[in-house]
Amino acid sequence: MTYQFQLLQTTRENIFKLLDGLGIRQLNYIPEGFSNNLLWNAGHVLATQQKLLYGLSGQELLLSDIFIETFRKGTRPEGEYDAQMAEFIKEKLVPTAQQAAMDYERGVFQTFTPYQTSYGIELKDFGQALQFNNVHESLHLGYMMALKKRLG
Repeated sequence: MTYQFQLLQTTRENIFKLLDGLGIRQLNYIPEGFSNNLLWNAGHVLATQQKLLYGLSGQELLLSDIFIETFRKGTRPEGEYDAQMAEFIKEKLVPTAQQAAMDYERGVFQTFTPYQTSYGIELKDFGQALQFNNVHESLHLGYMMALKKRLG
């Protein structure tokens, strides 16, 4: 599992680097042909990781229900996010990845509710959820790289 947590950590660090130094207008920009922005993608990976790893394991989520509802699967930006939200998202990227690894080491993830993803694969245990989460986050990192290129 250590390797999977390293992948998660590295992906989160790459997302942070991609966002760092951009202004709020750039973070909120939705180019033609896209349905979301950089902040939504970053918030979405946070929300999804919480639901997949903590929620399906019957654990309390580390982020608020309001945050999860704002960025969960099936949402899109409802107007622009403010600078406070941008900072919150950036501040949570790496620590929530680190916390998941620590919680795994502490044996927190003992139970798991199987889940059929919209990707077309069933997650049967925590290890599969972590692997799938890494695929999901890498996909969104790719979207974010494309979005950033459109900033000019």
